[in-house]
Amino acid sequence: MPKINIKLNDEFRTVFVEPNEILLDVLREKLGVKSPKCGCDRGDCGACAVLLNGKSVRSCLVLAIEVENQEIVTVEGISKDGLSHVQEVMIDKNAFQCGFCAPGMIISTTELINKNPHPNLEEIKEALSGNLCRCTGYSPILEAVQEATKK
Repeated sequence: MPKINIKLNDEFRTVFVEPNEILLDVLREKLGVKSPKCGCDRGDCGACAVLLNGKSVRSCLVLAIEVENQEIVTVEGISKDGLSHVQEVMIDKNAFQCGFCAPGMIISTTELINKNPHPNLEEIKEALSGNLCRCTGYSPILEAVQEATKK
């Protein structure tokens, strides 16, 4: 079984993986990272999103062996020193109901703000377009992201 070295949430980790194991399963089952969720297992819902070298990817579509010597950030990494500004605003605005989509939305919003600190509404919608939410109708999420970009 091959082993891979990764930087996960600012910590260097080594893990043994099967050649066909997906990153989502390795993160959850072998590395104990629970924020990425298995929603659709096809890359359609965004629940499994993580930052790979600063770019949002669907971890259900990435083979773990492909991330050798790369940097992965999950919600646990974003909030390791306390809630991030994005998370605080999402909570303040009651952006989520069930919360299943929250990690993917937070990852996508974090990537957006890192690239474009002051996006307009259309840019926000585009950045979140790969994330499905069945509870909110998206309005509170969009409002929260707009608020988060004001700081």
